[in-house]
Amino acid sequence: MDPRAELGDFLRSRRARLRPEDVGLPPAGGRRRVPGLRREELAMLAGVSVSYYTRLEQGHARNASPEVWDAIARVLGLDETERAHLTRLVQPEPSPRGAPAGEPRIRRELVQLLDAMETVPAYLLGRRMDVLGWNRMARALLFDFAARDPRERNMARLVFLEPSSRDLFAEWENKARETVGYLRTDVGRWPDDRALTELVGELSMKSEDFSRMWADYSITDKGHGTKRLHHPLVGDLALSYETFQLPANPGLYLVTYHAEPGSPSAEALRLLASWGIDENPAHPRFLRPEER
Repeated sequence: MDPRAELGDFLRSRRARLRPEDVGLPPAGGRRRVPGLRREELAMLAGVSVSYYTRLEQGHARNASPEVWDAIARVLGLDETERAHLTRLVQPEPSPRGAPAGEPRIRRELVQLLDAMETVPAYLLGRRMDVLGWNRMARALLFDFAARDPRERNMARLVFLEPSSRDLFAEWENKARETVGYLRTDVGRWPDDRALTELVGELSMKSEDFSRMWADYSITDKGHGTKRLHHPLVGDLALSYETFQLPANPGLYLVTYHAEPGSPSAEALRLLASWGIDENPAHPRFLRPEER
């Protein structure tokens, strides 16, 4: 994706969500052609000329100082995640040295870690939200990753194109928006990732919901929270999830789910674990043959 176009889209989306009164200006009189702040209003508040800000919104940001971007971020009311995204759009991060263009190699120790988490659903999430490894509980709780073609082992595809996901995630709209926000963040991190561009294009064509949410330009970083699930075998669950970034593997995350001890959800997970499932606990498809 073109970083300059992404920068312009991001700034316009954040400008559109503000009203003049939100930033201390008199309320707008009459009807405006476009929602939100006008360029001249934002430029005035940020202390730059309208023509200069217009060039920034058009993607000509090479010579803008950090102070200028800080002023614009302040006026737009960007949160920490949005500020980080803006910084990546203005100054794209170089690809990690030695990192392959495709999927990372999953170390045997990571596969063993997934295997050891016998009662905790866990999976490895890579760039573009590709699911690169999982344990038995993740397969039992979420999706049958092992039964799918490698290309389909992608959380964004599963959320938007797998009909069962709307039943599995009790708050599907929130899950879907969160997923779109993750992909937007990845676009900022890896704007030259052709596979990511193709994924966004595919989802935009196949899912009206994805296309609608993508236009909203939400930004979300992977973190922690609570998910409400409706499992076809064990019923309703309220699970906490944690996302751990793996410093030795840029772009690779370990995602885990767990329940409050003694809760009905904990009992449901225990039942799910006791029933078992026929498959190796983790899928080591990225291990080299001599390491398996």
